[in-house]
Amino acid sequence: MAHFAKISNDNEVLTVLYVNDSDVQNSEGVEVESIGQAYLEKHNNWPANKWIQTSYNRKIRKNYAGIGFTWDAENQIFWPPQPYPSWTKDVATGSWVSPVGAAPELTEEQIAQNTQPDADTPSTNLWRYEWNESTTSWDLIDRLA
Repeated sequence: MAHFAKISNDNEVLTVLYVNDSDVQNSEGVEVESIGQAYLEKHNNWPANKWIQTSYNRKIRKNYAGIGFTWDAENQIFWPPQPYPSWTKDVATGSWVSPVGAAPELTEEQIAQNTQPDADTPSTNLWRYEWNESTTSWDLIDRLA
């Protein structure tokens, strides 16, 4: 099955549909995006160039399209909504990044505290890093506190 994102004139993803493999293949059985686009235009009354193929396994377009994502034709990427105003696009990975990089790794002790030793003993903590936009930094939070 092939998946296609229906995009608006503003390049916002409106919906994602699937198309049977037979409706996107040429006579040699090779999947061709333009064939799927023509099929969708015919059956959905939406211009062919506003149907962009997307992929669950990220073989194309970096991210699987979702409603509210933005289509970046220049870089051939579906961008999820920007998580925070300070974050920027990393075109190489197709992801948003904080101005200070990824969240720090939890220590072994924090990981151990997050883990239930057995079904009868609850975790003592639930450590995780959360982005703090006002300080543009990662804050260590205990979700059980």
